[in-house]
Amino acid sequence: MDTDFVTQADPYRRELLAHCYRMLGSVYDAEDLVQETYVRAWRSYDRFEGRSSMRTWLHKIATNACLNALEGRDRRPLPIGLGAPSSDPADDLVSRGEVPWLEPMPDTMLADDPASVVTGRESIRLAVVAAMQYLPARQRAVLILREVLQWPAAEVAEMLDMTVASVNSALQRARAQLQQATVDANELSEPDEADKKEMLDRFVTAFEAKDINAMISLFTKDAVWEMPPFEGWYQGPETIVRLIDTRCPAEGPGDMKLLPIRANGQYAFGLYMRYGDVYRPFNMPVLTLTPEGVSHVTAFFDERLFATFGLPESIPVS
Repeated sequence: MDTDFVTQADPYRRELLAHCYRMLGSVYDAEDLVQETYVRAWRSYDRFEGRSSMRTWLHKIATNACLNALEGRDRRPLPIGLGAPSSDPADDLVSRGEVPWLEPMPDTMLADDPASVVTGRESIRLAVVAAMQYLPARQRAVLILREVLQWPAAEVAEMLDMTVASVNSALQRARAQLQQATVDANELSEPDEADKKEMLDRFVTAFEAKDINAMISLFTKDAVWEMPPFEGWYQGPETIVRLIDTRCPAEGPGDMKLLPIRANGQYAFGLYMRYGDVYRPFNMPVLTLTPEGVSHVTAFFDERLFATFGLPESIPVS
C-alpha cells in the first residue's frame, strides 16, 4: 500500500471504526467496513485532489459503504426493543440466534475517537446506539455526522449528495424519532467515583458469592436485565434475581468469576463460569450505573466477544 497514503490515512482508523459502529451496531461489521473503506480509498488515492480533507474523504467513503451495507438489513435490536412485555423468570428461555443483535464495543477501540471528547461518552452508550437503530439509515448518518461529529450541514450535504435543506429536514426527523426511543437522561447520570467503585465492588462480591440477598440490593426499583440472544427481558430487582437464582448454572460461592472491562463508555465484566478446575467464558454484562444503583444490565452471550475485548480463553481455579 502506498506509503504516503498510509501515513495520511492511518491516523483516522479508530474514529472511522467508531463511526461505522454507530452506523451498524456491530463491532465485527464495523471492522469489515473500515477495511473496505481503506481498500476503496487506496484504490482511488491517485484521484484524490485534496479539495476536502483526508478525514472528510475517508468518512464519506465509510458512510456510503455503511449505507450500502445497511440496504435490506434489519436493524440490530436489544431484547427490550422487540416490543414484548417484560418476561417471567419461570418462562422458558427462548434463544433467537437468527436475530442480528446489537453488539458491545470495547473502549480500547475508541481511545482516539474525537467524538468521545466532543460529546462525552453518551453517543456510544449501548442505549443510545440501540436507539439510533430505529432511524432509517440515511437519517442515522445525518444525525451522527451533524450531532456526534458536529460537521456543518453543507459539508454533510456534499458528503451524502443531499441538499442542505434535506440534511436539516433529515436531522429534525431523526431528533424527533430518537426522542421517542432514546434513553432517559437520568440513565446518563453516573454516581461519583467513590460510590461507583463501591457499587462495582458490591456487584462483583455478590455475583462471585451468588449472594441472592446482596444482589437484590444492587438494582434500582425499575432495573432491567436482558441477555441477547435470548429474547426475554426482566424488570425489577426481585424478578432479576429470581432469574439468576433459578437459571444461572452457578450453584454457589466460587462458581463465577468476573474480570472488569469497559464497553461503550460503560463499566462491564467478562463473567466466567467454573467447569472443573477452570473458569470458562459465560457472558458479558454491560452495566448502566445511576446514583440509586444498577439500572440496566445487558449480558451478552456471545463468546467471540471475550477475545475481542482481550479477555483470556480460560482462567485456572486458584
